[in-house]
Parts: sequence; C-alpha cells; structure tokens
Amino acid sequence: MGAFIGTVIGALIMGIIIGPLARLLIPGKQDISLGWTIVVGAVAAFIGGVIADILGVGETSGIDWIKLFIQLALAAGGIVLFLRYQTTR
Repeated sequence: MGAFIGTVIGALIMGIIIGPLARLLIPGKQDISLGWTIVVGAVAAFIGGVIADILGVGETSGIDWIKLFIQLALAAGGIVLFLRYQTTR
C-alpha cells in the first residue's frame, strides 16, 4: 500500500512538471486549464511509469531518460486527445 501511495504522489509531482512541458511541445494555442494540464500530466506520468517498468527501463542508474520521454509523449498525446474531445462537445 505504501509503494502505491508513493507512486501516486510521484505521478502528481511529475504531472506538475510534465503537463506544462507537454503543452510546450504542442504548436498553437491550447484551450486547456492549468489544472487539467496537471491532471493529464499526472495520469500520463503514472501510465508512462508503468509502461517503463514493463519494458524494464523504469529504474536505471542516473536520470531515467527513456521513462521521462515515455511520460512526456503520453502527456502530449493526452492533452491532444483532451483538446479534441473538448472541441467535439
């Protein structure tokens, strides 16, 4: 249970960082609030961390660049999907 809570807290912290970074990768103006950006980034960080662990690159010595790239790509994709969904409503 403690490891899961640590994972969730880590995902929230990464969401605060990765969400806005992902917005910078998307060209043009995005009509998404900072709160939703952080939520999408946190979910992407959590899913990206799980994928990185499955691929065996979740824990490396030094900075986990592959894990970070996976998380950033998922966050950018999540924001694009969120914006598409929002504009079709």
